Amino acid sequence: MTLRRLLLALLAALTAAFPAQAQDEFLPLTTPVELQQGAGDAEVGELIFRGGVEIAPDKAGIGGISGIEWHDDQLYAVADDGRWLVLTPEDIAGRLVDVSSVRIGDLRDLRGGKLGSKGRGDAEAITRLPSGEWLVAFEQDHRIWRYAELGRAATGVESGAAALISGAEANGGIEALAAFDGGLLACGEWADPARPNCLAITADGARSFHLPAPAGIAEVGGVPTDAACRGDGTCYVLFRSYIPGQGNRAAIVELAPDGAPKTLAVLAPPMLLDNFEGLAVREMQGNTFLYLISDDNFRNCESKPGDGCQRTLLMKFEVKGPPVEAAPATPETFAAAPTSRPGTRPLPDAASVSVVLDTELGPITIALETERAPITAGNFLRYVEEGRFKGTGFYRAVRLPTGPQPGGLLQGGTRGDPKRILPPIAHEPTVQTGLTHTHGAVSMAMNEPGTADGDFFIIIEDQTGFDADPTASDPSWHAGFPVFGYVTDGMAVVAAIHAAPIDAQVGEGVMRGEMLAAPVKITSARRLPAAPPPSSPPQP
Repeated sequence: MTLRRLLLALLAALTAAFPAQAQDEFLPLTTPVELQQGAGDAEVGELIFRGGVEIAPDKAGIGGISGIEWHDDQLYAVADDGRWLVLTPEDIAGRLVDVSSVRIGDLRDLRGGKLGSKGRGDAEAITRLPSGEWLVAFEQDHRIWRYAELGRAATGVESGAAALISGAEANGGIEALAAFDGGLLACGEWADPARPNCLAITADGARSFHLPAPAGIAEVGGVPTDAACRGDGTCYVLFRSYIPGQGNRAAIVELAPDGAPKTLAVLAPPMLLDNFEGLAVREMQGNTFLYLISDDNFRNCESKPGDGCQRTLLMKFEVKGPPVEAAPATPETFAAAPTSRPGTRPLPDAASVSVVLDTELGPITIALETERAPITAGNFLRYVEEGRFKGTGFYRAVRLPTGPQPGGLLQGGTRGDPKRILPPIAHEPTVQTGLTHTHGAVSMAMNEPGTADGDFFIIIEDQTGFDADPTASDPSWHAGFPVFGYVTDGMAVVAAIHAAPIDAQVGEGVMRGEMLAAPVKITSARRLPAAPPPSSPPQP
């Protein structure tokens, strides 16, 4: 899903560099999937399902993925045929709905050559060190290589886990590799308690230990297959199993910083499962999310249907946590942040009228572009002067996970109140007005062109995908949304409202999970006096 498609879905209810040596980025074919049919955000143990997709192999042969790592808003992965991949997941209202791009390249050896054979290229795990280096673990020819950049020559060998793979079978080496600040966790693909299957490496040395498979998967031969760690040293280990006739199972075990294990969930039929081999952790706004990805072993059901065929499934889960009573955000919270900067009028010499929306958190001053967007700005001014905004409020915060943070939009207005709204107005596209959805822009909410009335939104960080696009085939993006003003003072207030608590149970469709638990009231709206004209210099 492209950003434009994501923004369209988000607003339907609005009545990097990449590694070197890679092929071009492309849009994969995906299909949304559910963990349990009809169950939506199903809860399993300590996890909440937050969406998933099935990824088609496509002409690039996507498959064989055996390890993943979250970095820079993307999933970096390795496959057991000696390739690396970068996948860009896309969310709507916190749920994984698509993968908007994939990039694939070859892993290289210490001399920069391709790995070639399965024996040399069987990559099974990937992690990124705090230094920015990548570690990739290989089976068959057991080793861990260091990479400054995926796609370029390996820069060295990581020998700290050598004891773990000493004497390991060809297809039974390191499957799980996870770095954390001050340490590294590595686990092998076996479950014999007489042989420790994990190793924790810190500045104090290496400590081997046995991590047993939890009940529910231990009975069917569950073994570690990937791991990922949070910034505080809490790690998560993925177990998997497969028995013909019984299918796949998976389990996730949490390892506290002191090493104490806790089973979070066991995933078993009739849930939608496959050969899950990769696990990544993502921390966002105080929440922890886990991504699981399956290895189709290049026997994908789309290209090779029949017994034993598999899929590449990518699923997202949220780890349940105790309620955190965070201090409420205030304008002072953002006073020194880049978010507090005012919007910039692209045509500052054009005539404008300034208004102030007084809110419970402070005033927001808006320059209405009465010359460039006379219909839309005039409509808003009428709502202000007739007192139609008094007692309304800001009620929706769309938080986009990409780009500078915080970013997205804040929506407010009349919410269709028949006692407040005026007739809809004609549409003024940005290609006509010369205005654009940059930071601080104020634009009208609408279902389609010509339906805007008393609801509006304020842009936080540039979101120019909302502008009209005359080349777009989709009528909605062809018209875009109509900018009619810019916040010239009070963006810290906008950011504070945007950061207010969300009620996850309120809202319909794409708005679910975006509605403020307590809308912030607009206590008054007023027009500011026109600034006096500059005085003329004295005549001689």
